[in-house]
Amino acid sequence: MRLEGKTALITGGSSGIGLETARLFIREGARVAITGRDKARLDAAVSELGPNAVGFQADAGSASDMDAVVAALEKSFGRLDILFANAGIGGTTPLGATPAESFDAIVRTNLTGVFLTVQSASKLFAPGGSVVLNSSVHAVLGAPQYSAYAASKAGVRSMGRVLASELAPRGVRVNVVTPGAADTPIWDKYAPNEQALAALHQRIADRVPQGRIGKPEDTAKAVLFLASDDSSHVTGSELVVDGGATGAPAGAPLYLR
Repeated sequence: MRLEGKTALITGGSSGIGLETARLFIREGARVAITGRDKARLDAAVSELGPNAVGFQADAGSASDMDAVVAALEKSFGRLDILFANAGIGGTTPLGATPAESFDAIVRTNLTGVFLTVQSASKLFAPGGSVVLNSSVHAVLGAPQYSAYAASKAGVRSMGRVLASELAPRGVRVNVVTPGAADTPIWDKYAPNEQALAALHQRIADRVPQGRIGKPEDTAKAVLFLASDDSSHVTGSELVVDGGATGAPAGAPLYLR
């Protein structure tokens, strides 16, 4: 098992990519702490994950919440070998119709919150540890109405390189994973029923060279690689998991018909 004896913290770990990564980490031998804002969902996730998981209700965009999580982890784990700063929120911010508060809320969680999470957890990092930050292909897509989300995720990519430099003297690696569209509950609000959701997934798949929407486990496996000793000489890098959507877009089925 690649994470035998390791301790890990995953923010936003009660659903989607975070939960799938927690499942994988535990199967690979780690003790895992997850955070989430919704207590019912968090409790259900911890119950599913079993005795090697603990949960903390916390907002990753709140410095005080993350300080409290880290204080509790110091008592129970003593150290952190792995941090997956995964928590984030979506939302559109169309030009000409976006209040400042809406823009700030996305940046606060997705960018400032990632920094605050790493800052709070850094005192527990063990030499040889690994930090993985979650970005998004929106950082480079230029999708209309996503200015705040795209900017926040682009910021995560840049910040990852800075943090890699800062933590290098402590023997801690920092890398970024960049998922494309994945089959998670985030899409439910865009589709009123299963038929509409299937049609949405197909429209996404048509724009992916590999011909399918991503799965949470696709990204979880990439995070596992970056978290484990398999990537012991990898830091300051970005691993894109998007089926080629940003690297080879001309290979998508939409353009080959």
